[in-house]
Amino acid sequence: MRLPSMSQPFLLAPIAECAPGPPGAQVRLAVMGARGVGKSAMIVRFLTKRFIGDYEPNTGNLYSRLVCLEGDHVAVQIQDTPGSVQVQEDCVQVLDSLSRCVKWAEGFLLVYSITDYSSYQSVRPLYQHVRKVHPDARTPVIIVGNKADLLHARQVQAKEGLQLANELGSLFLEISTSDDSQGVCDVFQYLCKEVSKLQHAGSTDRRRSSIIPRPKSPNMQDLKRRFKQALSSKVK
Repeated sequence: MRLPSMSQPFLLAPIAECAPGPPGAQVRLAVMGARGVGKSAMIVRFLTKRFIGDYEPNTGNLYSRLVCLEGDHVAVQIQDTPGSVQVQEDCVQVLDSLSRCVKWAEGFLLVYSITDYSSYQSVRPLYQHVRKVHPDARTPVIIVGNKADLLHARQVQAKEGLQLANELGSLFLEISTSDDSQGVCDVFQYLCKEVSKLQHAGSTDRRRSSIIPRPKSPNMQDLKRRFKQALSSKVK
């Protein structure tokens, strides 16, 4: 399933963070997956358009940035999660910090490397963990096969990623963080848009539920009839 179309130096300075916005103006995303699949590189590529191929083991960085979505500036927070995920017999063992991140986030990218079959195997239990915390099927989750430029080392076929996404009811695409900045940008922007739409729908539902139904106006004819009945009963 494809996303709808939308319009080697080291990073010397930290990514500038945006000022906190008003409630509801922030989009919270989490990028999850096994170690070495390129989560940090994807985030930095999206926020700076730069590709960095080598990172220290991630301890869970939080990036915050103003992003332009269809002409509007949205405060986007992206949690880069640790890659210490262990899969045993289709069960996932996650850190407490990762579980807290799942509760915090509103949209998810589940990333694997096409050159690492074990990272692909971690996607299903991660997805199940997300759905356990967010049972609402509207919570957007996108499955991403990264490192699509390394075809000579491929261990996971594209049809396998697509089949898994179809089984889980998720979107899927393969990207190359190193070669395709636009592809990385598209997937993050699409996820931001889906979260924004869900936020808008939620706020609309809350406004509707907060409206107290106006009591119906009394029927004057009915009141007169009841009054006559009361008088007649007293006369008797």
